[in-house]
Amino acid sequence: MITLAQKDVLPEDGTRGTLVGRAWLPRVDGPAVVAVRDDGVFDVSAQFPTVSALCDHDDPAQALRASKGERIGDLDQLLANTPPDRRDRQKPWLLAPVDLQVLKAAGVTFAISMLERVIEERARGNPASAEAIRKEVVRLVGDDLSKLKPGSAEAMRLKQALIEHNAWSQYLEVGIGPDAEVFTKAAVLSSVGTGMDAGLHPKSTWNNPEPEVVLAVSSQGRIVGATLGNDVNLRDFEGRSALLLSKAKDNNASCAIGPLLRLFDATFSLDDVRRMEVALTVTGPDGFVLEGHSSIGKISRDPTDLVAQTIGAVHQYPDGFALFLGTMFAPVKDRDAPGQGFTHKRDDIVTIAAPKLGKLVNRMRGSDECEPWTFGVGALMRNLAARKIL
Repeated sequence: MITLAQKDVLPEDGTRGTLVGRAWLPRVDGPAVVAVRDDGVFDVSAQFPTVSALCDHDDPAQALRASKGERIGDLDQLLANTPPDRRDRQKPWLLAPVDLQVLKAAGVTFAISMLERVIEERARGNPASAEAIRKEVVRLVGDDLSKLKPGSAEAMRLKQALIEHNAWSQYLEVGIGPDAEVFTKAAVLSSVGTGMDAGLHPKSTWNNPEPEVVLAVSSQGRIVGATLGNDVNLRDFEGRSALLLSKAKDNNASCAIGPLLRLFDATFSLDDVRRMEVALTVTGPDGFVLEGHSSIGKISRDPTDLVAQTIGAVHQYPDGFALFLGTMFAPVKDRDAPGQGFTHKRDDIVTIAAPKLGKLVNRMRGSDECEPWTFGVGALMRNLAARKIL
């Protein structure tokens, strides 16, 4: 069971930045956009019915600071009421801090995770084969491709050399080729927030968390803020076939985002994201502990490039989108038997943290055990209309 308090989830500088989230309000039987401030959590839905609408403002941070809102409680109170096991459904609780934004993810954006994808593909989803294949792949391509610019002449020469050695892979194509992999992670409104259960497909036996920074992007393609995310991954499903990507990535509660969205202002910028270190801790009910990190400074493609490859003349997002930037974290630490690597167990607690974004904490359960997703776009529109704020 997760126990959270304000000190566990806020950024290191507390509420100094401009923090926006969402909360479920039982009195209106629906979600509210909330501003998290020193003196509490404030419902600002009367000014901004959705986070998407706020992100489309000319200056979202200034607009949120100017909105007074209605106080709904302390952040400690909402956090304590968020875990499903102890929730009082007559009191507010936190949700994921995005709503109508399309949930997109960039894959294979770091050299280390790119190599692990190649290994998954060659192992056909079998963790027992991974270690021998890992040694062979590293022998062929090396273990540091961080200085190789995707799409460059040097990258294309490496591609040709790998083809000649029969070592080319679709993952190397998107890792060092000109075109980024950007896919739809999950359905609009389906993500879960901090303190909630995150889901794994019950048939998966080889899987892992993916700690990532998630950008909030307006309908005009402006990056307006960032939060943390867990792009839960099923290595066995995707390893069997890349065509199983949707089953590997999009299941009930398999997209975790939070704790709050930090908007760009004088205290936080895109350069802070570029320098960001994202830490991961997995604590298992068996006493197992896994730690890792992801350095955005080692990303192969700049965040602005990934955004530009997502939105533009060939694809528009009228409600904006949230973009997972990818991760360099690829767990190889054995959990059970030697050579079997890491996989989740039921009730693992996953904590993803960054100093300027706080902590996203989730308990892992089967997707069929997590709270069913029942509140979709239609329900949101009806609810906002009934409240006369749409």
